[in-house]
Amino acid sequence: MATRALVTGGCGFIGSNFVRHLLREEPDVLVTNLDLLTYAGNLHNLEDLVDSPRYRFVQGDVRDPSLAAELVTDADWVVNFAAESHVDRSLGEKAGAFVDTNVYGVWCLLEALRVADRGARFLQVGTDEVYGSLPSGGASESTLPVPSSPYAASKAGADQLALAFWRTHGCDVIVSRCTNNYGPYQYPEKLVPLFITNALDGEPLPLYDGGGQVRDWLRVEDHCRALLLLLRQGSSGEIYNVGACQDPEWTNRALTELILRCTGASEDLIQPVAGLRPGHDERYAVDTTKIRGLGWTPERPLEQGVADTVTWYAEHRDWWEPLKSGEYRAFYEQHYGAALRARR
Repeated sequence: MATRALVTGGCGFIGSNFVRHLLREEPDVLVTNLDLLTYAGNLHNLEDLVDSPRYRFVQGDVRDPSLAAELVTDADWVVNFAAESHVDRSLGEKAGAFVDTNVYGVWCLLEALRVADRGARFLQVGTDEVYGSLPSGGASESTLPVPSSPYAASKAGADQLALAFWRTHGCDVIVSRCTNNYGPYQYPEKLVPLFITNALDGEPLPLYDGGGQVRDWLRVEDHCRALLLLLRQGSSGEIYNVGACQDPEWTNRALTELILRCTGASEDLIQPVAGLRPGHDERYAVDTTKIRGLGWTPERPLEQGVADTVTWYAEHRDWWEPLKSGEYRAFYEQHYGAALRARR
């Protein structure tokens, strides 16, 4: 019998990569992709699947209880990627939208599952940003969340809400918390695609505070492998950290220099920007012992993964060039324009 999977936010970066991975690795799976198609949701990410009998797209909102109830009726797996996901966009007046989508939207899905009462597995795809900045060591799944931004706080709330449905209603819930992803189809406001596409066009790379911030970078395909493993083998009511755990760790400056080497661009493009942005942490790190105990390990080292990502963006200008206009340009000007002009 076919497994029926409802993937929310499947037209986004990680979601679209996961839909492809799921269809490739699960020959009998039938996927329904629910996506509102906000600025980062892109139908082109999965345009080659539109004629597949195993794939269905539904444009809609996870905050719509009636639609959630309809779509979970025959689902065996529900994988929730639907979220507002950028720290900068969560600041100021837009913070409420993050709470609305990231928390209330999760409630709508969970409540629909509770009412349907058919034992579907719910995977809440979270972020390591809920742990806040760590001076040393790696956060374990039992580390108390200390989110710094409204974005991270909303994701922490979503995690707790999902686990509450497991405790109170016995819903089959798993929470994953992953480190920074990179790879194909990532909207160009995030560091890796922003710096790659700017370098390819000879534009400045706005690097905050010398780039000393530490991040753990995981190629998106490795993340997708981890998520499918959790659907298959994860324990209900558990949290699983997912990350590459690079040793030695990589600063944003070192990653920027790697991107420049891979693109063949000059380090002169680096434009230092003073003043760490509100809500941004100095260092993220997680302990991934738990998921590695299930047999998962990342397969692609960072140097190769970034080189492959540069190649993808270089060969897919038709995908990202239209995105770097309109709303994106307004966002870019708001967050980087004044600082870059001040450096000239």
